[in-house]
Amino acid sequence: MCKNHGILYWICLILVIIGGLNWGLIGIVNFNLVHLIFGNMTFITRLVYILIGLAAVYLIYLAYKIHQEPKVQE
Repeated sequence: MCKNHGILYWICLILVIIGGLNWGLIGIVNFNLVHLIFGNMTFITRLVYILIGLAAVYLIYLAYKIHQEPKVQE
């Protein structure tokens, strides 16, 4: 199960963690860090949200792909 992950995996993981932390801040203290850094729904803000969403979809795909791999008998 322990494989060497490529750079795309790590970028996606970091983006999803950033997105999760941002949603946690919104839920706990109504503070949107992405808006603070990039502005309220500017092009860059929208791009960040799109990239986080695409990263999540990619990680879902990887999880499905790992789940579909045949189990190795030891």
